Amino acid sequence: MTQLRTTAAQMVADARARIDEVETPDLIAALDDPDVVIVDIRDVRERQRSGFIPGSVHAPRGMLEFWVDPDSPYHRDVFAQPGKRYVLHCASGWRSALATATLQDMGFEAAHLREGFSTWADQGGPVEFPEDSKD
Repeated sequence: MTQLRTTAAQMVADARARIDEVETPDLIAALDDPDVVIVDIRDVRERQRSGFIPGSVHAPRGMLEFWVDPDSPYHRDVFAQPGKRYVLHCASGWRSALATATLQDMGFEAAHLREGFSTWADQGGPVEFPEDSKD
């Protein structure tokens, strides 16, 4: 087996040491804040299975950097709103920590939901589910 120089857990710990982490109750309280953009980086299947935060923007992890970069042909205008606070989340906070650190390295300010979506509903956060496409 290949010996890694850095483990995934160490990468997440290093990212968390240098990014802004938002606690679930604080993000729940900010749901109606028009200056907060919640970005769900989970896979579409996760959103279908577990639901999503109402009003969140879906930006799959594999496309995030391209959607944020204004010079990319894949750029999305949702990431070009001055004065907005972007808060990324995944299921447990690992992917969003790495993604937030990467965006920070690019010069894009963002934070992430420390515990991810896994405890969102348990802490009183509202959840929506996609409409069934078979209807």
